[in-house]
Amino acid sequence: MINILFVCMGNICRSPSAEGFFIRALQDSKIRGQVSTDSAGTHSYHVGHPPDSRAVSTALDFDVDISQLRARKVDASDFNRYDLIIAMDRSNFEDLQRIQPAGSKADLQMMMQYHPEARPDEVPDPYYGGMDGFTYMCKLLESATRGLLNDIEGRLAD
Repeated sequence: MINILFVCMGNICRSPSAEGFFIRALQDSKIRGQVSTDSAGTHSYHVGHPPDSRAVSTALDFDVDISQLRARKVDASDFNRYDLIIAMDRSNFEDLQRIQPAGSKADLQMMMQYHPEARPDEVPDPYYGGMDGFTYMCKLLESATRGLLNDIEGRLAD
C-alpha cells in the first residue's frame, strides 16, 4: 500500500482538488486498491471546512466530486503515516521541509513534477482570483495526477 498526502496552504482549493482528481484516475487503474489518499493544509485557517465552493463547482465540471472532503492541518505524524507528501507550490514545500521530523519516511515532492510539461512548476493558488483560475488549476491537476498515477504504477510494478 502506498499512502499519498496532497498539501496546499488552507486545504480548501488545490490539495482537495488534487486528491479528487487522483482518486478519479485511480478508479480505472490496475492499482486501485493499493493506494490511499488524503489532503491537508500547512495552515489551520479552514480546519473542518469543506472545499471552497468554486473548487467544488469547477471540479464537478471535470466529473470530480470533492464536496465530501474536509480541511485539516498537516501534523508531524503525517510524515510517518504517508509515503509520499506532495506540495502544490514551493512555499508549501518549504513549510513541509521545516516541520518534517528527522528520520521520517515521507518523500516530499512537488505536484507539477508529475505534469508532462512540468510548467508552470507550481499549481497556482486560485483562491483570490476568478473562476478562470479554478479552471486552470483543474486542467493542471488533471494532467499532473495522470502523471502521478503512471509513476505510482511503475513503483508498484518493480
